[in-house]
Amino acid sequence: MNPPQPRRIIYPGTFDPITHGHEDLVRRAALLFDEVVVAIAAETPKNPIFPLQERVALARKTLAAIPGVRVRPFSGLLIHLLQEEKTHLILRGLRAISDFEHEFQLASINRRMDAQIETLFLMTSDQHTFLSSSLVREISRLGGDVSAFVQPAVALALKQHFRDEVDQGSSAK
Repeated sequence: MNPPQPRRIIYPGTFDPITHGHEDLVRRAALLFDEVVVAIAAETPKNPIFPLQERVALARKTLAAIPGVRVRPFSGLLIHLLQEEKTHLILRGLRAISDFEHEFQLASINRRMDAQIETLFLMTSDQHTFLSSSLVREISRLGGDVSAFVQPAVALALKQHFRDEVDQGSSAK
């Protein structure tokens, strides 16, 4: 008899930047699965502020203390990553009902492309329902303190990014 396969789930996203909300979902998923693969998308229509390798590095720093978590970049279709990782499970977080429609479309199209794919939704913890990467970026861009929303390494990277952006803008004049 073959030993049982580890239960692996893929948590895909842009993670630009990774927030306490993402971290919370990963922690909770790690209690349910043998391995959580945080898959950071190379191609995204969201125009990330951080390059892929920096998003991967920040996610690795943020999630390093959680057992059973692996961070990796990916490009191409998510279904191809699932095949490569030998799993059919996708993790998605929901903050509010407004997230559901978009996530439902993604889950439906993935399942249409591969009938074995299952998307599991976890509700964000109450203290993170308002939190999004885009809000964190905007607060940081405007000089606000984001330390309540992200790990220190992420807050520092954001501060540096926007300081560099301002410096480049002023030197162009």
